[in-house]
Amino acid sequence: MHGEYKTPGGKLVVVDFDVIADLLRHVEVSGDFFLYPEETLFAMTASLEGLSAALDEGAIAAVVRTAIPADAEVLGTSPEGVAIAVRRAMRDDAEGTGQR
Repeated sequence: MHGEYKTPGGKLVVVDFDVIADLLRHVEVSGDFFLYPEETLFAMTASLEGLSAALDEGAIAAVVRTAIPADAEVLGTSPEGVAIAVRRAMRDDAEGTGQR
């Protein structure tokens, strides 16, 4: 699945993943936003791996937010932006295949 979200006044965030047994698997987060330190991207991605596909945007954003180190800088997107991209991927898949 593939979801994108252009953060208002910010940058594009892209999330690609599979849903296997109702869990997010093989998650990749990318986009033109900025993170410092770079390892923050791995923490965000790892927080989504194995997450329930049934979670809503607020719950997804909360998981991502807790994965971001306190001293990290996230510029151009937010945990909410990542969550919106995840939910859009699932919505777009459901519209395209009739599943979910």
